[in-house]
Amino acid sequence: QVQPVESGGGSAQAGKSLRLSCTAPGFSSNNCIMGWYRQAAGQEREWVSSIEPLDDTRYADSVKGRFTISKDRSKDTVYLQMDNLKPEDTAIYSCRAYGHGCGPDGYWGQGTQVTVSS
Repeated sequence: QVQPVESGGGSAQAGKSLRLSCTAPGFSSNNCIMGWYRQAAGQEREWVSSIEPLDDTRYADSVKGRFTISKDRSKDTVYLQMDNLKPEDTAIYSCRAYGHGCGPDGYWGQGTQVTVSS
């Protein structure tokens, strides 16, 4: 079982940066897709970004050009570098390992809070 654990959340002012980490032992060897999602208070959870086993990356339009997803296979860790943060980026960010050896539903982390003030 691949169990993601997120870290790196916190508070930042608009225009600043934060980097989230998601460690999920086994995701690389299981060829899982790794995705970041977020859920703001009172809203539905939304997909933010994903990175595939061969490193193809995708981004939601709302974060394109500001967020960068990457991974370190040796550490079984995925990162989400968030630059030029906006107050509307405030949400709980969760990591998901899914697809291939992780199965179609996959595994979710507990989430980490990101708060951006203006």
